Amino acid sequence: MKYRRFGRTNLNLSVFSLGTMRYLASEENAANTVREAVRRGINHIETARGYGKSEQYLGAALKAGVGVPRERLYLTTKVSPRADKIATAREIEESLRQLGTDYIDNLAIHGINTWEHLQWVKAPDGCMAAVQEAIDAGKVRYVGFSTHGALELILAAMETGAFDFVNLHYYLFFQRHADAIERASQLDMGVFVISPADKGGQLYAPSERLRQLCQPFSPLALNYRFLLSDRRVTTLSLGAANPQELEEPLRSSDRVDPLTEEEQAVLSRLDKEQTAVLGSDRCRQCYQCLPCPEEIHIPEVLRLRNLAVAYEMTDFGKYRYRMFENAGHWFPGRKGNRCTDCGDCLPRCPENLPIPQLLRDTHDRLYAGEGRRLWD
Repeated sequence: MKYRRFGRTNLNLSVFSLGTMRYLASEENAANTVREAVRRGINHIETARGYGKSEQYLGAALKAGVGVPRERLYLTTKVSPRADKIATAREIEESLRQLGTDYIDNLAIHGINTWEHLQWVKAPDGCMAAVQEAIDAGKVRYVGFSTHGALELILAAMETGAFDFVNLHYYLFFQRHADAIERASQLDMGVFVISPADKGGQLYAPSERLRQLCQPFSPLALNYRFLLSDRRVTTLSLGAANPQELEEPLRSSDRVDPLTEEEQAVLSRLDKEQTAVLGSDRCRQCYQCLPCPEEIHIPEVLRLRNLAVAYEMTDFGKYRYRMFENAGHWFPGRKGNRCTDCGDCLPRCPENLPIPQLLRDTHDRLYAGEGRRLWD
């Protein structure tokens, strides 16, 4: 296992962090998963108030013993953005009680996903006032934020200067937030990448086409290498549901060197395949088509189409597409069939894409009913 400095916190975190949203089968399973993760060198465990019994199970595991003393583990939990200081203070106290600890190493505001959330953070009597009191009392060491929001919002939250780290989406197949990665580095903020295996493309179950294109590497390993070869990235979430699911990801835990020529060649092959298969229908993800009058998240809809058509990542596309209109600010935007052919986006597209046609095509390919978030 390799370790990296988590920005200005100066904590040396393992390059994989145990995310605990999926280990909820039982308290025993959670304890076994935590112990195995620690045995394999993971020293950072991430949970949240919103993850069911995750904090409770983690607290029980820590009380029973996980093989190392508490001071050698770094705990992150997350509380909701609120305009209510008192409610946040209660959440922090409840997290401390559930975890059975006197202090939380890293506390994140969970989901600064809208501009309103950012205003709550900035409010004098909002959630950050409670966080600061907890820091002053020694109950919290460092504060950051997680986000599923737009790049512009992420950058604005960073510029407040209030945060020591950021949890965000950034993957081989989603590089929209590259500017946020760079700005975090400039501000000496720790960077925690959310769900690279699952939200990064369900790469633990790749299509046969994607598997072939990534040879001699697995798609999952290639994504991990893409991320860990970037020194600006501190740690990746590993959301194991059981101890066995730690095995494959942790094969990459010591591979943090620059990409090899062979790996770079595969990345080039993937890019060329998109161009060859999609041709003039490839969305280049410039985001100039937004905003859409019907609130369709056009770039994300077309990104899912890119992946489904070029790499046959249809199952992943269906999984993410059904979240539109079902996950609120965690996955904003409406489905492609909401297009009214207003044409507002067309003159703004530098690729001259037939956007309404592509939106309908995406809906036909990927619509498979409604969905919900795991913890619902």
